Amino acid sequence: MKSIGGLLHATCGTRIRQQTYCPVDHAVVERGALVKGYEVAKDQYVPVTDADLQALAGAASTVIAITEFVPLPRVDPIYFERTYYLGPATGGAKAYRLLAQAMATTGRVALATFVLRGKERLVLLRPAPPGLLLHTMYFADEVRDVGEIDQGETAQLTAGELELAVRLIDELSHAEFTPEQYRDDYRRRVLDLVTLKGEGKAVPAGGPEGPRIRVIDLMDALRQSLAQRAAPAATPGAPPAPMPKKPPVKVGKGAPAATPGRLEKRAHASKT
Repeated sequence: MKSIGGLLHATCGTRIRQQTYCPVDHAVVERGALVKGYEVAKDQYVPVTDADLQALAGAASTVIAITEFVPLPRVDPIYFERTYYLGPATGGAKAYRLLAQAMATTGRVALATFVLRGKERLVLLRPAPPGLLLHTMYFADEVRDVGEIDQGETAQLTAGELELAVRLIDELSHAEFTPEQYRDDYRRRVLDLVTLKGEGKAVPAGGPEGPRIRVIDLMDALRQSLAQRAAPAATPGAPPAPMPKKPPVKVGKGAPAATPGRLEKRAHASKT
């Protein structure tokens, strides 16, 4: 689904144009007169030109340089950024299949480096029959230190509370993850809204109402959840229509053309 991000003039429905404005010279600045800046202190920047960055960029290459193999459970998912399908280059089918089969046999994944848009990326390769997946990863200094977050270490737990929490986990546990049972209801509502407005039909007022349960604390939430699961289940209706899947991007032959839109360090507020 295309995102709803375009801004329109409410009067005529025309998409607006954004301009870059200099508050010192009180003038609109053309893109050709813009340079990037690295903030070294509040409101203090060091200008960096495209030529400066190009001189630092790695040579364009489709080579993925493997540095080590580790068990997948030893890699914290917090470092994962994006996922791609990885295909073999021309003439590399045998090496591709050999690597995939060897990693599947040993239960290991490969950590490697890969130059993407002039920037060296840390990536992880893992077998995903019948081929390989590539995950771009964050470097260690790009992930926020968990020590900055309050983890409630001063809270006191009782044996009964822990027993109830464990019971809830047992009640909700399954052996496998089934992604098909989850759907993006908000996305479906947005598509319905766009369809109705595009056809000039009236849009129903208000949104879906969810159950409003006043939960005093976590223990009450656990008890309510267990009580609801113990109650007789209502006769289910027709199963929801499956949502269309958006597979990972394929990276393989001609890999540089299948790169994500932006690969840059994210602000801490957007990370785990």
